[in-house]
Amino acid sequence: MKAFQSKIVLFFIMILVLSCKKETTSITTSLQKVENSIQYAKDLEIYKYAGYSVLKVKNPWPNANKDFTYILQEKNGIIPDSLKQHTTIQVPIKTLVATSTTHISSLEMLGVENTLVGFPHLDYISSEKVRKNIDSGKVKELGNNQTLNVEVAIDLAPSVIIGYGLDNHNPSLDNLEKSGLKVVLNGDWNEQSPLGKAEWIKFFGALYGKEELAEVLFKSIKDEYNSALAIAKKAKNHPTVLAGALFEEVWYVPQGESWGSLFLKDAGAKYLWANEKGSGGLSLSFEQVFEKAQNADFWIGPGQFNSLEEMEKTNPHYAQFKAFKTKQVYSYSLRKGKTGGMIYFEEAPNRPDLVLKDLIKILHPELLTDYELHFFKKLN
Repeated sequence: MKAFQSKIVLFFIMILVLSCKKETTSITTSLQKVENSIQYAKDLEIYKYAGYSVLKVKNPWPNANKDFTYILQEKNGIIPDSLKQHTTIQVPIKTLVATSTTHISSLEMLGVENTLVGFPHLDYISSEKVRKNIDSGKVKELGNNQTLNVEVAIDLAPSVIIGYGLDNHNPSLDNLEKSGLKVVLNGDWNEQSPLGKAEWIKFFGALYGKEELAEVLFKSIKDEYNSALAIAKKAKNHPTVLAGALFEEVWYVPQGESWGSLFLKDAGAKYLWANEKGSGGLSLSFEQVFEKAQNADFWIGPGQFNSLEEMEKTNPHYAQFKAFKTKQVYSYSLRKGKTGGMIYFEEAPNRPDLVLKDLIKILHPELLTDYELHFFKKLN
């Protein structure tokens, strides 16, 4: 009898061991088969598994020397032991602290703007829906991004804090993590391709369990962008373009691989610094810019000036440029929210299709006869 019982026990132990092996094999196979759902963003990866997702953020600031991995755990989801060393977030999240206005646009597009409970520099936010929540006290001021009010953030107890860094030094975020709050870095601002930057809406889609909606929204934007790109290729001429303005005696212009430069390329422009390698900005003198761009056909994004008169009063030499003389100067700084935040900075990263259409309308008005500018306006 005892021998029979021993055999029964041994049998069940073997079944248990085989089941564990089968489960381990299943997880391993699953990990091998799942593909990154991100197509255009170079610094974001999302892998969807049964019960959880793996979210990887690479290069969240220029020349970052490490990647960040986060586990998004669904209700009753089982996380493999090999992933438990990473920060785990319970999804869908309920509340959120954001730190960049580009995050606001993603929240509004996904219909979850009411989950925002804290933000640094509330005046920067232009979204009318979020401003109503701010006015009613539902969104708290958190100070500056690099020196967040830790006490207020802890009191808010958000599901997650979405941070970003200019470098690897952000003591506020470190202190919040030490206090037990979940911090997830977002690197959308460091993404350069127009569609790559827009695809970061999937980052928020994963956090809110709205992956399908994020996919639909991005596909619509991608299709609109590609349609506009096809229209731009019909252009018969490629006007020259100047960008930027002086700031404390230095003229900053986008390098050839930067976000702004790529838009101009896709819009059929001949951007005068398009061949400059790099995705940042060039620091030039007025003389260097004038020598190269005095006869440029268009001047796009001349700082934050509101009129040609203001430009000329600030620096009379601006009036020597051909684009100034012919009044072909266009700015994105004229459209502002109720408290002065620039709508372009908040919405444009998520809506590259509208940015591209604006530039096509400016440079080749005959190609988009019925389109009205969304972000840009001509300086009077």
